[in-house]
Amino acid sequence: MAARERGTGLTRRAVVGGAALGVTGWLLHGTLGPQSASAEVPLPPGLPAGVTPYRAEYRNWSGEIRADQLWTCAPESPEQVVQLADWARASGWRLRAQGHRHTWAPLTVPDATPAAARVLLLDTTRHLTALTLVDGSTVRVRTGADMEALLAFLADRGLGIAACPAPGELTVGGVLAIGGHGTAVPPAGGQPLPGYGYGTVSNQVVRFTAVVLDPVTDRYVLRTFDRSEPDAAAFLVHLGRAFLTEVELRVGPDQRLRCLSRLDIPATELLAPAGSGGRTLASLVDGSGRVEVIWYAFTEQPWVKVWSAAPARPIAAREVREPYNYPFSDRIPEPVARLAGDILAGAWGSAPLLGQLQYLVTKIGLTGDLTDLLLGGGLLRDLLSGDALVHLLAGGLRSDLWGPSRTLLQYVRPSTLRVTANGYAVLARRADLQWVVGEFAAYYRSLLARYQARGEYPVNGGVEIRVTGLDDPAVVGVSGARAPLLSALRPRTDRPDWDTAVWLDVLTLPGTPGMHRFCRELEQYLLRTFDGTRAGLRVEWSKGWAYTDTAAWAEPELLDRTVPASLGEADGWAEAVSVLDRHDPARVFSNAFLDRLLR
Repeated sequence: MAARERGTGLTRRAVVGGAALGVTGWLLHGTLGPQSASAEVPLPPGLPAGVTPYRAEYRNWSGEIRADQLWTCAPESPEQVVQLADWARASGWRLRAQGHRHTWAPLTVPDATPAAARVLLLDTTRHLTALTLVDGSTVRVRTGADMEALLAFLADRGLGIAACPAPGELTVGGVLAIGGHGTAVPPAGGQPLPGYGYGTVSNQVVRFTAVVLDPVTDRYVLRTFDRSEPDAAAFLVHLGRAFLTEVELRVGPDQRLRCLSRLDIPATELLAPAGSGGRTLASLVDGSGRVEVIWYAFTEQPWVKVWSAAPARPIAAREVREPYNYPFSDRIPEPVARLAGDILAGAWGSAPLLGQLQYLVTKIGLTGDLTDLLLGGGLLRDLLSGDALVHLLAGGLRSDLWGPSRTLLQYVRPSTLRVTANGYAVLARRADLQWVVGEFAAYYRSLLARYQARGEYPVNGGVEIRVTGLDDPAVVGVSGARAPLLSALRPRTDRPDWDTAVWLDVLTLPGTPGMHRFCRELEQYLLRTFDGTRAGLRVEWSKGWAYTDTAAWAEPELLDRTVPASLGEADGWAEAVSVLDRHDPARVFSNAFLDRLLR
């Protein structure tokens, strides 16, 4: 549909294809071969035989980081990566691993990296994708394989993991690099299954192969590290400062899960202050262990997902056999696209309406209940009518699902609403979980209200809250294994009572006026409140952090001192930087942002 809609100046095609609502079509947009007449940037000189370069635009998930027409290639084997590393070192170039680009932070390349930069992107998704079962508890996977392929491979063999990121289109290498996680802790009184960890996917690594410099031959080589080796802890979460070609992961017996979606608990009850009764987040976590909250902006009506182990299908549950079971979320409904288009065109004051609309879309898609729509009126009723309702009701109800773990743990497609997000992990005692979310919710609500009173709407997405355990190296069954040094979930030896992490993300459309200033105020509050006394704050590497009033990843105090100090306990930060530098002293696997951060 090419016609302009609602006077926004944007077509729906432009909205759905743009930075906020785009689909994966942009990923190889503008690809040019080395012989192209428009390839004005010189071909990288002296590339190893068999390497075919092409130029491609780089955009991250939200479209906020763009680098036009960088030279790119797709290594056909780990050995070819080694050849490229030797070439890059000798030629003064840098290599950046690239997967599906589902990230927000400048860990691959910083924004506006020029086409003439000596940067070669290595697309791992074409060839480095092999999966092999080692035994009944270990899988070997090359790092360009995506998480959807990995979980499907495991499920076919009766295996699984406790938790993982919700998107399936993430490479295993990318998930490991940033300490990707899901939402899971053992339920109160529950015992974890063998091989199940409740921290990062990185902590499941048994051994891995990395491209490192051999000090004897002075050339790069493939070296396999066992988890018991001291240096291994620096590579498990490396932020793109290393290149892992293959990993072995500890896995466990698959579980059938039930996912019950709830819309009946207001945020005032769910995220109430510590000591409150009722249906609090802490009580739900104690009951099942796996909970996620999506709290829509300018509403008190969150979508709460509660997963629980269920060997047999509950009578009320609908059986599913494949992932991505929320079509109203995976594919942007026309009314949401239309309203988001208005907002992006300058109708920023429509943010409260978008929050209400997203809640209604969720409720109708999950339950088929039209009560709120019929009792409401005006623009909401106009937006959700006719074909929109047919779309939302298609495929049946989704509030109570049951199936193999992967069908319920993966539920975000690339076609979902593309928002930007900040991200933090609050480490605390499990007994303080409700205190953490209660403090956060009260401040977030008041901050949003202050902005609204001034006629400002910096948030038009919502809040996501997840709860995980920390990285316990004992789950991999390797003597001497250590937790990943740069993981946000690395336990603190001086605070062994901190056994839980609460993940907090605030979502908004890219380019929303005031969003950086809002995120800065929120970040400074989190640093003051979770200052290491009762709880501690760490950043979520793949999201937004270190805010100034106008940008993320830019605040000098956080970059130079606060963030390193949050992981510097027992010299963990310094050790990680030293190990990564020793194995790649030329910093072939780095970029300008990482040079600043990891120094």
